[in-house]
Amino acid sequence: MGLEAVMIVVDNSESSRNGDYTPTRFDAQADSVNIIFQNVVQGNPESSVGLMSMGGKGPEVLVTLTTDQGKILDGLHRTKKKIRGTTHLATGIQVAGLALKHRQNKSQRARIIVFVCSPVDEEEKELVKLAKKMKKYNTNVDFVLFGDIDDENQKKLEAFNREVKGSGEGSNLVTIPPSGRLLSDQLLSSPILLGEGAGSSGSGGVGGAGGAEAGGDAADDFPFGIDPSIDPELALALRMSMEEEKARQERKAREEAEAAQKASLESVKEEGESEPLLDKDGQPGGSKKDDDKGGKPDDADKMDTT
Repeated sequence: MGLEAVMIVVDNSESSRNGDYTPTRFDAQADSVNIIFQNVVQGNPESSVGLMSMGGKGPEVLVTLTTDQGKILDGLHRTKKKIRGTTHLATGIQVAGLALKHRQNKSQRARIIVFVCSPVDEEEKELVKLAKKMKKYNTNVDFVLFGDIDDENQKKLEAFNREVKGSGEGSNLVTIPPSGRLLSDQLLSSPILLGEGAGSSGSGGVGGAGGAEAGGDAADDFPFGIDPSIDPELALALRMSMEEEKARQERKAREEAEAAQKASLESVKEEGESEPLLDKDGQPGGSKKDDDKGGKPDDADKMDTT
């Protein structure tokens, strides 16, 4: 995963109280948010994640871009006490876009991940217009549609996804119906976390246009020869392990180079550096040599009084 600034928008509307996802729709989101945070930050230590809600009276920025997972957890805890009302999807995306626009590191790729588990009130035309705006600002927008998975919701989000995605990469729509599996587990095998090459069948829904095509040699299509839809946790663990090993090797090489440079500097001694400043009698270094060359000792300068 590349260098990213990611704003995660959670749905804290009244619909998020529903228990068709274990243990509730909101708690399922909270678990998924933690998985996304770990994936983004472990993928690149310089990436950052922010958190927003879009239910109740209106969107609220809970945590600005950070690498501190504790702040994300605190934001989710506070939001759980504010479950009410309906969602404000379009406004939430716009606020998230503004938060990303003011990120300090402009080299981070802007990305918004939106959880939707309630009816989308905005008209399709309004969402398409917003999608064009996000595309103009080079901001990817991913949707996790679960809970209220009706034709109307899916049609609106698909229209947004087509417009914001265009012919580029990123910006996926993943639909996850209720099942015996956790929402976060199914998200692990989605293109949102695994990238464009991941198939969407494992998440039971719609992936982006970059989803893996049916057929072909599965061992060639998936990293490490592991199909993430079959064992998403193993696929993610292998990828993380590879990235950690690469970082470890780079760090080791850097430390060895610094140690070699330090050793080469220490081996260069100045002239006379090996000679002590004082001899064993406490006299300045070199004084004995002067005496050996004919210099008179101090006693010889004294007058003989006898």
